[in-house]
Amino acid sequence: MALERLQPAGLASSSLYSPVVKAGNTVYVAGQVARDEQGQIVARGDFRGQAHQVFANLQKALAAAGGSLKDLAKIAIYVTDPRYRDPLREVQEQYLAGALPASTLLVVAALADPDYLIEIDAVAVLSA
Repeated sequence: MALERLQPAGLASSSLYSPVVKAGNTVYVAGQVARDEQGQIVARGDFRGQAHQVFANLQKALAAAGGSLKDLAKIAIYVTDPRYRDPLREVQEQYLAGALPASTLLVVAALADPDYLIEIDAVAVLSA
């Protein structure tokens, strides 16, 4: 089975990794952060704003592979402060209600850029 490496419209591009890799009906989404299409950080210092951007990016990544948030099988969520847990739940419910994936929440000392407050990577399985 050949791997399909995708650069979704609406996501900042990178020369270092593929944002989405599709292997058959399984889709792997690289960690999504609060960056817009031009690569600019969105909502600096605003956890909810960043969480909305991350979920929007995740939607774009899955759409490029022919999927949606309902196809998520597993997500790993990285936050930089344990106090973000409750605001995360509020935002997450808006995007994942009714189709909950397996999920891991990790509190980390820092992400790749000090302005990032949240990052989510994912695995989805598309309907055959």
